Amino acid sequence: MFSITLTIIVITCLVSFAAFNNEKIKSDLLFWPAAIQDQKQYYRFFSYGVIHGDLMHLGFNMLTLYSFGTMVEKYSFASVFENKANLFYLALYLSAIVISTIPDYFKHKNDPSYLALGASGAVSAIIFAGIILNPKIELSIIFLPFLRIPGYVFGILFLVISAYLAKRGRSNIGHGAHFTGAVYGLLFTIIATKVYSGYDAMGIFYHSIMTR
Repeated sequence: MFSITLTIIVITCLVSFAAFNNEKIKSDLLFWPAAIQDQKQYYRFFSYGVIHGDLMHLGFNMLTLYSFGTMVEKYSFASVFENKANLFYLALYLSAIVISTIPDYFKHKNDPSYLALGASGAVSAIIFAGIILNPKIELSIIFLPFLRIPGYVFGILFLVISAYLAKRGRSNIGHGAHFTGAVYGLLFTIIATKVYSGYDAMGIFYHSIMTR
């Protein structure tokens, strides 16, 4: 059966592997605010999301996307958006790639040394879309085999770690995009489900957490 999640993973892996061994591909696709500002290379708002810093970075993002994305695409979104689930899922992922970089663009548009890459912002949006629609999802199987933790707890830890890494600022991984992507994923899901079907995602999430 066709899967948008797997299609995204395959495309991202192919481009990332190509960029690992080709600096020109990597430099042409990086998120580079100064180049967007000065040379109008607007495609960089999107292209950075299909390349990664190294195999570990790629593997973590794609494993996370597979874990949450499959659930969100096939079950969570399908239960709310029905036959339009694939459209909303793809719209969330693609728009999150762009939206998650907006704060960094305005912060670094005059800084030619700032570069970033990776699908972290979009993956973070998918994580939090999954959490808001299925608060009791657990991460034990893949992330912590011997400790079962609720998805929303993992989400908080994910943001705390990302904030710490962003403050260190020692890599081209756009850690700040994790937070922006998370907020966007929540807002997109809450608003889209409410407008499309009247589904009160926030209310159901709160009730689920309070009655664990």
